[in-house]
Amino acid sequence: MRMEENHKVIIVEGSSDKRKVQNILNEPVEIICTNGTIGLSRLDELIESLFHKDVYILVDADDSGEKLRKQFKREFPEASHLYIDKMYREVATAPEKHLATVLLGANIDVHAEFLEKG
Repeated sequence: MRMEENHKVIIVEGSSDKRKVQNILNEPVEIICTNGTIGLSRLDELIESLFHKDVYILVDADDSGEKLRKQFKREFPEASHLYIDKMYREVATAPEKHLATVLLGANIDVHAEFLEKG
């Protein structure tokens, strides 16, 4: 049986998060926006479509982000959770270098120019 190509998916909250992450990535990764909270039926659909993929949750370090993260931990325990530093609060406003380091830590390829030199 042929191994399916490794398919990574990052789940973010908003479209500004998606744009920011897309700029940093150096490999094809599907990015899904939840646009804030997510209904259970939408979540079920999402989980079904993500069944054989590597899923990463990258949400803001605030109350709504934590709420979403808890929901994913409960409904989709196989997902990996990526955390930005609380001092940046939002994925969209976190420095590219910080996000690149977080992504690289999860074995997601990023453009070298975003990694800290030295």
